[in-house]
This record gives sequence, structure tokens and C-alpha cells, in this order.
Amino acid sequence: MTERVKIKADVMWAYLEKPNDMSGKYQVDLCNLSDPAVAALEDMGIAVRQKEDKGYFITCKSSNPIKAYDKNGDQLDATVGNGSGAIAMVGFYEWTFKNKEGRSPSLKKLVITDLVSYDDAEPVEELDSADIL
Repeated sequence: MTERVKIKADVMWAYLEKPNDMSGKYQVDLCNLSDPAVAALEDMGIAVRQKEDKGYFITCKSSNPIKAYDKNGDQLDATVGNGSGAIAMVGFYEWTFKNKEGRSPSLKKLVITDLVSYDDAEPVEELDSADIL
């Protein structure tokens, strides 16, 4: 069994510098995975999920901040926005919690190949309270 794989993905919901409010962890969704990437991840025992807006995807979580790098190997200072392209090295870790056990993806390295800065992302339209149904 392979210990880690290199996959191409689109980044969504990148909580690299601050923990996600719901999970309490740093995390990132690696989305729109190719069929070979899905097969390689599943061969490692990692569950790959599918949603209409994300295609095939995995969520990598960490107790520590996640470092992202550019193609030159320099650490990124910019906030990574939805739709950024990436190459990720993904491994796994095994866990046991109460009476459950499993295997989850572990992000070894994240290289952003096509940065969509969070600040440049599509602005959310302000809603007037009179418009709410």
C-alpha cells in the first residue's frame, strides 16, 4: 500500500492560519479530484466524498497551522481563496475515538499553483433585511 500520493486539486474553504469554527481545526478541502487521484486515495483507505459543487474531494485537518507554498518553494503570505489550484502531497493517519476507528487524510505539503487570493474572491452581495424571505 502506498504511504502517500501527489494529487492535483482545487482548494476550497482553506482555514490555513486560523481554525475552522465548527471543527476547531485548521483544515482545507481538496476538490475536483481526478479519477486516478480518487483511486489512489481509496487504495490508501481514505474515504473520498462527492458533492455537486466540489466534485470528488477530501478534507485535510490539522491541529497546527497549515503552510502553503508557491511553485518556487516560498511560503505564501496571501490568504488562499476558493478555486485556487494546488498540488498536494497526501498521506494518512489512523485514529481511534471511543468505539470507532478509521483512517483520515494527512496533508504533507500544499503547493498553490494558481492562487486566487481570498481578497479577490467574488464579493458576497449584501442583503437588505427586507429582502429576506
